Amino acid sequence: MKNRLVVIGNGMAGIRTVEELLSASPEKYDITVFGAEPHGNYNRIMLSSVLSGEKNIEDIITHNRQWYTDHNILLHAGEDKAVVEINRSRKCVIAKDGTQAEYDRLLIATGSKPVIPEIPGKDLQGVISFRDILDVNTMLEYSRSHKRAVVLGGGLLGLEAANGLVLRGMHVTVIHTNPVLLNRQMDEQAGGMLQQALEARGLHFKMPARTQELIADNKGHVKSVRFEDGSELECDLFITAIGVRPNMQLAQTAKLYCERGIVVNDNLQSYDPSIYAVGECIQHRGATFGLVAPLFEQAKVCANHLSEHGMADYKTLPTSTKLKVTGINLFSVGNFLGDENSEIITFTDPAFGLYKKLVIKNNKLIGTVLYGDTVDGSWYHELLEAEQDITDIRENLIFGQRYLPTTESTHE
Repeated sequence: MKNRLVVIGNGMAGIRTVEELLSASPEKYDITVFGAEPHGNYNRIMLSSVLSGEKNIEDIITHNRQWYTDHNILLHAGEDKAVVEINRSRKCVIAKDGTQAEYDRLLIATGSKPVIPEIPGKDLQGVISFRDILDVNTMLEYSRSHKRAVVLGGGLLGLEAANGLVLRGMHVTVIHTNPVLLNRQMDEQAGGMLQQALEARGLHFKMPARTQELIADNKGHVKSVRFEDGSELECDLFITAIGVRPNMQLAQTAKLYCERGIVVNDNLQSYDPSIYAVGECIQHRGATFGLVAPLFEQAKVCANHLSEHGMADYKTLPTSTKLKVTGINLFSVGNFLGDENSEIITFTDPAFGLYKKLVIKNNKLIGTVLYGDTVDGSWYHELLEAEQDITDIRENLIFGQRYLPTTESTHE
């Protein structure tokens, strides 16, 4: 008789784990998946491409309902199928509509929730986050009938939302508390070049700026944003994109040990050995996660243990950043600001919109920022991850891999 695996969460991390498990040990489990959205699994990273019109919803569905049927996976999808309780003593999960499933192993992949700022007016109509297909459909609807959008947050998600809405014909202003766009991924110079490029595409910026309140019209709909400096901006649609927090409420209610996320060991196992967790809901060795690369690595390790091939350990590695705005190339990884003990090498060509910055410490690359030409991004990332001594290639390092001495570039 097969063991029973129940997966809470039908997103990218959970389903990638299931895929890896089916590949490693296809007959080991009877699998049941619960998802709060009414679709199969889709590529959340591509939501900005749907918003900008480059793709439609069908293009980003990666696992339609037939896939679950073909792999003998029982899928419970939709708001009523959202799991509301984990009964650890009975080893059973219970959904909102009463649907139950017993498990031998449980995988929690509940993802994250958008951070909603505590400002007066946050509950008005026309105030949304940018997280799922429903949010994108709301934005598309507004873009057809309204003119002015304000995006709170000058990070990756905020800029992708703003760019998409400009392409849909809206007047969009991005507000950001920091004077530098993408300040967690970019230094001042790269952030400035990015801002110029986005302004040329029709985006507007108010930064640094702090929001004081959202003001309603007489129907309870947002009509403007008021700032701490007393200024106001007209606004038909207000989008919050200031980050996410691990969605761990279900785990906390079940008395699983949580700190900033569901705490897991190197096997992606919670403090309850029958319960695993992956993705944005977890905390591993103090770190939480918001990019897709570590999620897929977690899926691989977790599947390795669920299939009882159990040799893999999860290690948190530096992750790189890219912005999904067509025609704008940027890349960053590692400690791109450096410290008093590091050395910085830069290369700038304003005429071609190029900027490169390498941060070196103890003859090792510890961080890089690339703007305009990102072709060497993955190579720099490999050097950084491997902690490779760059003494022999230092002279040409800033120019990229193709400018290394022939013996280096052809060496295997």
